[in-house]
Amino acid sequence: MEARSLSVLLLLLAAAATPAPRDGEPRSCEAVRKVFQLRQLGSFRGVPEFPRAGVDLQVCTSKNPTCCTKKMEERYQTAAKQDIQQVLQTSSATLKFLISRNAAAFQETFEMLIKLAENYTSTLFCNAYRNMAAEAATRVQEFFTDIALYIFGTDISTKECVNRFFDNLFPVVYNHMINPGLTDVTLEYAECLQMVRRDIRPFGDIPEKVIRQMGRSLLPSRNFLQALNLGIEVINTTDHLHFSKDCSRALLRMQYCPHCQGLILSKPCMGYCLNVIRGCLAYVAEVDLHWQGYIQSLEELSSAMHGTYDVEHVLLNFHSLVNDALMQARVNGPELTEQVNKVCGPPVRKPTQSPHCSFDRNKYSQGLKMFSRDVEETLASRRKEFISHLRLYRAFYGGLADQLCGNELAAADDIPCWNGEDVVKSYTHHVVGSGIKAQAGNPEVRVKGTDPVINQIIDKLKHIIQLLRGKSFPKYDNWDLRQTGSGGSVDEQISGVCDDEDGCGGSGSGEVKRVLKITDCNKMHLTVIRKKHDHGTTGNTYSFRGLLMYTYNSCFKKLTESISNKF
Repeated sequence: MEARSLSVLLLLLAAAATPAPRDGEPRSCEAVRKVFQLRQLGSFRGVPEFPRAGVDLQVCTSKNPTCCTKKMEERYQTAAKQDIQQVLQTSSATLKFLISRNAAAFQETFEMLIKLAENYTSTLFCNAYRNMAAEAATRVQEFFTDIALYIFGTDISTKECVNRFFDNLFPVVYNHMINPGLTDVTLEYAECLQMVRRDIRPFGDIPEKVIRQMGRSLLPSRNFLQALNLGIEVINTTDHLHFSKDCSRALLRMQYCPHCQGLILSKPCMGYCLNVIRGCLAYVAEVDLHWQGYIQSLEELSSAMHGTYDVEHVLLNFHSLVNDALMQARVNGPELTEQVNKVCGPPVRKPTQSPHCSFDRNKYSQGLKMFSRDVEETLASRRKEFISHLRLYRAFYGGLADQLCGNELAAADDIPCWNGEDVVKSYTHHVVGSGIKAQAGNPEVRVKGTDPVINQIIDKLKHIIQLLRGKSFPKYDNWDLRQTGSGGSVDEQISGVCDDEDGCGGSGSGEVKRVLKITDCNKMHLTVIRKKHDHGTTGNTYSFRGLLMYTYNSCFKKLTESISNKF
C-alpha cells in the first residue's frame, strides 16, 4: 500500500513538472491515464490518450477539451464517495477506539467484580455457615447471574432480584440455623417458608437496605455501559453515511473534475471545500448539540458515582450484609419458629440430608493479589481518566467539516486552488455555516429535508441523556439526577455523604472495604484492600452462566480487536 502511494505521488509530481498550456487545455492525457489505473478506478485503456470534446459529461463539463469520458465520470463519482467515507472514518478512528476500548474494559471489569463478589459471599457460607453452604451456593450463583444480566442490559428488577434471593435463602437458613434437624425440609415446606419470608421479616431490614444500595449503584453503572455502546453506534452511523445525489455530484466536481483538465495535483479552495463538505454533512452537524449533551451527561453521572453510588463498594460488601442478615435471623430464632409454625406448621423433613460444602478455596485464587491502597487504580479513577479524554471530543461533530477540509482535503492558504470550474487564486463565493438551516444559501450543494437515519440516532442520544441525567431513575432516598434549571450540577445535588446505614463505614460485623484494580483493557488485577480485619476471602465458587458471559466477552473482544488492527 505504501509503495503504491509513493508511486502515485512520484507520478503526480512528474506530471506537475510538465507545464500546462496557457488556455488550460492538457496536451496529453497520459498522466490522467496512469493515475486512473493506479487508483484502481479502471483500465487506462478506457482513458483517452489525448483531450476530446466532453459533450457526454454531466458534471465535469468544460468549454475546453477533456481527458474524461462518461464512464470515467461514473467511476470518479464512486471514488469520490469512497474517499470521503475513508476520510470520515480516519477522522473518527481515535474517538471510536477510545470509546470501544473503555466499553470493553468496563464490561470486563463488571464481570470480574461480580465474580469476585460472588466469591466473597460463597466463602462466607463455607467459612462461617458450612452446614448450609452447599444449598446456599445455588442461591448465591443465581443472584449474581441476575445482577450480571441487569448490568448488561436485561430488563429485570433489582428489587425482585434481591427479594428472590432472600426468599430462596430463608428455607435454607430456617432448616440449618433456626430449626435444624437431621434432614432437610421438604420442597412443599420450603415453598411455604419462601412465601412467608416477606411477612415475618426474618432478616429484619437488611433486604430493604440491599435493595436501596443496589438501586443506587447498579442502575448508573448499567446506564453508563449502555451509553458507551451507544457512542460506538453513533460513530458507526456517521462513518457510513448515505450521500444524496446532489452531494455526490458536488464531491465529484470538487475532487475529480480537475483530473479531466489534467490538473491532477490541484486541491479545492478552502471556502469551496467547506461549502461542499458542510452541505454533505449538514445532517451530521445536527448531531453536535446532542453529542455535547451526551458527553456532559456522562461526565456528570461519572462524578456522582461514588460512596453509596459506587458499584464496587456495594457488590464487594454484599456478603457483609448477608452475614448481618443471618446473624439477625439467629438472634430472632425462637420468635421466627413460632411465627412459621402458625402459617406452615412444624417442619416436614425429607429422608436424606443435603451435602456439605465442597468448596475449594484455592481453585480460583490465581490472580487475586494484595496491593496497598495508595498504588491502586480503582474503577472510579478509570472512569475519570476516560471522561477526561472524551471531553476533548465534545465539539467533534460541530467542527467535523472544518477538520476534514483543514487536515485532508483543501489547499493551503495562498496557493492556487480549484473552485469547481478552474484553478484560481481564491474562492469568491459566500461560505455558509454548519447545520441544515445554514445550507439555504449554499452555492455548491442543495440540502433538502432530513435524514431519517441521523434523526434516529439523535433520538437515541436524547433518550440516553435522559437516562444519564436520572429522568428515569427510581427515587431511592436522595438519588435523583434531575437536571437543575438553576445550573446546579449533579455534584451539587448529591452530597455523596455515606452513613452507616448505607454500609459505607465499618461495622461491628467486621465489614471489609474492597476495591477493584484496573490497569488496562488487556490486563486486570483484582485488589483486596482490608479496611478492618480479614474476613476470610481467599476462596471462590463463582460459576457463571457460561453462555451469557461468553456472548458478552466475544462481542466486546471482537469489537476491540477489529479497531485495534487499524492502528
